[in-house]
Amino acid sequence: MQESLPLFDPPPANRLLIVDGHAYAYRAFYAIRQLVSPNGKATNAIYGFIKMLAKMRATIQPSHVIIVWDGGLAVERMALWAEYKAQRPAMPTALEVQLDEIVAYLRAASISSFCETGIEADDWIATMSRQAVAAGVRVIIASSDKDFMQLVSSDVALLNPGDKSETLWGPRQVKEKTGVEPSQIVDWLSLIGDTVDNIPGVPGVGGKTAADLLRQFGSVNELYRRLNEVKSDRLRFNLKAAESIVRRNQQLICLKDDLPCDFSLPLLTAKSGKYDDLRGLFSEWGFKSLLSELERSHGLL
Repeated sequence: MQESLPLFDPPPANRLLIVDGHAYAYRAFYAIRQLVSPNGKATNAIYGFIKMLAKMRATIQPSHVIIVWDGGLAVERMALWAEYKAQRPAMPTALEVQLDEIVAYLRAASISSFCETGIEADDWIATMSRQAVAAGVRVIIASSDKDFMQLVSSDVALLNPGDKSETLWGPRQVKEKTGVEPSQIVDWLSLIGDTVDNIPGVPGVGGKTAADLLRQFGSVNELYRRLNEVKSDRLRFNLKAAESIVRRNQQLICLKDDLPCDFSLPLLTAKSGKYDDLRGLFSEWGFKSLLSELERSHGLL
């Protein structure tokens, strides 16, 4: 993995890997289409998740790990925009039935897993990242969600599974991708919208135009304060007409990093798994290669 962050080279003693659980479960589910256990139950998402997590841990070598799961849509965001994420199809049943099994694997592997009803994973990840940095820990967030670019700093990096270069994204990579600094990501997304979350933006404003505006004005607040300085009549008209949408988008897109959270770094320490529990699960699921790896690691082969 190429790293361009001096702060992460060499790896610090305390390095927390936070994984966006549902994002990787979906990715695993669609990456491996057909895989079933000896009793005929689907295991493609379970196997793919285990392999992807193992690869991340081997590459990043985190001292601490946690998987964070969505607990539902935030009530506050739904109150602001009833159509928030409304276009997303229901989770495939074949994936849904494997989530508890993935959590069972994490428990057997002694990997922390967290979910709270009514709280979006993004907000928990933002809160944990802030508290980890305050405790002197470097953070890597594994997710393809654009919203996490707002959290990037010299202490927080992104591992985007869609980036085949496997580069850890720092401020420079965010700016190369979007044209703006991480501190401007909320305003940038508020202008262009986010089709993944069903958030409409300003008509006619794409990523480049939004970046140009933010380079000129610095922020959405300053843009609207000096709106008469926008040279294009059409763009100025569209911005003015969509101001309430942009202001709402800022509230939808800005991640909450102040949730009540008893952050305990020792609880997230990367540990060895429980041999008997892992052996039982791998045997039940028919994961012969993982079972062989497990036994080899314990000197049984």
